[in-house]
Amino acid sequence: MVSGLLREGDQLPSLRDVVTQITINPNTVHRAYRELEHLGIAEGRAGLGTFITSHSSSALNTTELEFVERELRDKIIEARHMGVSEERIVELITLAFRQNGDVRT
Repeated sequence: MVSGLLREGDQLPSLRDVVTQITINPNTVHRAYRELEHLGIAEGRAGLGTFITSHSSSALNTTELEFVERELRDKIIEARHMGVSEERIVELITLAFRQNGDVRT
């Protein structure tokens, strides 16, 4: 939506299509679609599919930020359980930024 690829009223691919295209567990896709509905970004229409809602653009920034925070937190916890130090995690994040040209040193 941020890039303009999705707009209000656009239909999301069916769960079956997503699972087929990227070989992912159907339950994962179903949970992701339900989360989009819960956040007000999409709505399911019985027999028709899932569509981007009209009020999604206002919730997008907060929603995206919450998603990123959750994902980062989960990955940090996972890394800590694997024994990765805080310093190394910070180094890895900095390296990831540099590889994408987003951090200026």
